[in-house]
Amino acid sequence: MLISALILGLLGSLHCVGMCGPIAFMLPVDRSNSFKKVSQIGVYHIGRIVAYSLIGLVFGLVGKSLYLFGMQQQLSIIIGILMIVIVVLPHKIIGKYNLSKPLYKLISKVKSSLGKALKKKTADTFLTIGFLNGFLPCGLVYMAVFGSIATGSLLEGSLYMVLFGIGTIPLMTTAIYLGKFLNSTVKQRIQKAIPVFVVVIGVLFILRGLGLGIPYISPAPIVEMASSAMECH
Repeated sequence: MLISALILGLLGSLHCVGMCGPIAFMLPVDRSNSFKKVSQIGVYHIGRIVAYSLIGLVFGLVGKSLYLFGMQQQLSIIIGILMIVIVVLPHKIIGKYNLSKPLYKLISKVKSSLGKALKKKTADTFLTIGFLNGFLPCGLVYMAVFGSIATGSLLEGSLYMVLFGIGTIPLMTTAIYLGKFLNSTVKQRIQKAIPVFVVVIGVLFILRGLGLGIPYISPAPIVEMASSAMECH
């Protein structure tokens, strides 16, 4: 499941370039000093990953709370179904239930702070930009959040989001260096692959919740494993 976060970030980073690309292109990096430029970009990515890790902690706590109520299997199935439904449903229907609408005021403040940070060149500028960037609404981040909830753990939820963030680094970094470097055909192919992969992850979460006894993919519930061990004795 944790590996799926890394792959989701890697494949979905083209979407990130489309959404956050303008921010990446506007980073006030020092273009006259290669080492300084690399370090500034690195700090920007660290800021994003720190934001993702905090989001993962919060939603990992939500998942842990549900796990304490004995909803481990059900939660994994529900998360998997939600992932598939969001991909399959038309965008018009999803738009009516935009998750970011109740947070518009907070998002506007984040954007305002981000705009101010982009005008500065202080030591903490890139960390601030990356951190604020991590809290901007994004459909792909929502998918990763679902995954962090399904882990049912604070640390694993945070790690899930961190791995997702690490997966976005290669393409986001390339975008900063080369700008709009991918032709439309390649972009279309990757964009088509993203929903397919999200559905695959959704199916994996459903299988995990069903507890079919398939090693690594759908392990049997702990209660069943314990009872089987008792029978053997």
